[in-house]
Parts: sequence; C-alpha cells; structure tokens
Amino acid sequence: MEEQVPNRRSMRRKRKFRLGRFFMTIIFLIIIGIIVFSIVQYKAGLDLASTVEHEEVEFTGDPLDVKNSSIENILVLGVDTRGEEQSRSDTMMLVSWNKETDEVNIVSFMRDIYADIPGYKSYKLNTAYYLGGVQLVKDTISSMFGVPIHHYALIDFNNFETLVDIVAPNGVEVDVEKAMSEKIGVTLEPGVQQLSGQELLGYARFRADSEGDFGRVARQQKVIEALKDEVLSPTNTIYYPKFAGAIQGYVKSDYSTTDEVRKVLSLAFSGGVEINKLTIPVKNSYDFGSYPGVGSVIDIDVEKNKQALSEFIGARLR
Repeated sequence: MEEQVPNRRSMRRKRKFRLGRFFMTIIFLIIIGIIVFSIVQYKAGLDLASTVEHEEVEFTGDPLDVKNSSIENILVLGVDTRGEEQSRSDTMMLVSWNKETDEVNIVSFMRDIYADIPGYKSYKLNTAYYLGGVQLVKDTISSMFGVPIHHYALIDFNNFETLVDIVAPNGVEVDVEKAMSEKIGVTLEPGVQQLSGQELLGYARFRADSEGDFGRVARQQKVIEALKDEVLSPTNTIYYPKFAGAIQGYVKSDYSTTDEVRKVLSLAFSGGVEINKLTIPVKNSYDFGSYPGVGSVIDIDVEKNKQALSEFIGARLR
C-alpha cells in the first residue's frame, strides 16, 4: 500500500492556524489582564476615598431646556473646610457642557461679587454657601443671572490635592509667573515646573499681589487647562481607573455613580474637547465698593454680565 505524504500547502495552512491561535490567545490574555488591572485600580481608588465622610447635600436642579437640551450646566464649588462645619466657597464655577459639539465653557464667578442672596440681605457671593450650602449658591446665581443650573459638583481642597496626585503622579506642568508663598502653604519659584497636587492648589489660590482675586481666578482657569492637558496625556491613561474610583468618594455630586464615571471618562477620552473661559464680572462692568458688615465688594452691572454670560454659553437666559 502506498504511503500518503502530506502536501506542503496543507502543512502551511496548519502552521498558520496554530500561529493565529497563539496570537489570539496572547491578545485574549492581554485584554483579561487590562480588565483585571482596571478593576483592581478602580477598587483602590474607591478604598482610598472610603474614609471621607459623606453628608447629605440638598440640591434641586433646574430641568433641561427642551430648546437647548444639548447644553448641561454644572455648578462646581471648591471649599476649604479645615475641619469647620460651615465654610465659604472659595471657588465658584459654572461648567457649561455642549454635548453635541464637545465644547466646554467655564465661567468663573468672583467670590466678592455683591449679590442679593434669596432669603437674606445682600452679601458677598461666596457667603451664600456659608448660609445655605450648595442649594443657596445655585439659587443666588440662577436668580441673579437667569442661568439654569442642572447639576452640581462639590470638592474639598484636600481631596483636590489627592485627585491631582492620582491622575498626574509626576506632577502637572505649569509656568509659575512669580514667586509665591504667602498664605498658600507652599513656596513656589518662577519658571516652568511640575507641580504636585498641594503645589498646584497653592498656585491656584495665591492672591497676595496687585491683581488680587482677579489674578487668582485667572490662575484657576490656567490650572484647569493644565490639568486637561495632563489628563489627556497618553502616559497617564493607566491612572484613569483609580481616578474614576477615587472621584466618587472625593467629589460630592447629584449624579449617580454610573453617571459620574461615564462623564469623567467620556471627557477624559475625548481629546477634541475645547475649553473656553470667562470671568464674571467682565471688563468695564463693575466698580469696587464697601458696605458695613460686609466689607470690600465688587459692585457689578448685572444686565451687562448677564448678556455676556448668555453669549458665552450660547443659550438665552431667563
């Protein structure tokens, strides 16, 4: 009986099949490894923030405007509690996100704006948080400027430092324009450098110069731009899972857990996000004043600033 010899074409097919199966196995194992790593890091982030005490925050947001349903406005407040039960909001921003264009418009409100606070007499804007928390800040800004606010996010400065160190463990690149040290807890020298979370916060809070609070707000906006660049850096994507886990404990919000993670990762992975910045009050729309029991304030032309805000976020205000 004649012995059958396998032809070369058949042997090559088998060899290719084994090679393809080998590579598929390697790819599968890599995917499994990434999933396991992400879960472990996400859990590590959750555990890191698990010691933070969560107090109930009363907040009722405005419904989305059917005519501008793609625009979502988020009130972002930064506070420095330092162990105090009540504190004033040190940072007040409105983040207006156009979900259709991936455009993010950030409005910074000066904390010394002389504002009519609902249910109280007129005070500085940042006093609203001391008097009535997130809801009263929302009500004050909404009633003063006619802008709808749909959600909120609240972060303590100590937690901000930790989040920065998680997502950018090698620091955030910032060009420090002058020597800074007074009342910020760190000493910064001029020049381009990598700032840690504590140093970045100190840079953003510095106001002991001729620019005062206006300079500080400008630096806060500069910090946001620097953080965006750092988060979008390909070298930092490995830290996203831990960051997503930690943000749930360190940032208070009316978003659900799923929404928080989805929105954070959506913005983080969208390299096309464009950030525009505005400061209220705008130029030539304010004077400085002083009132008994209140101190030095910024008296603003509400209508002029309301118009500037409307044009900036691309929505008609009430």
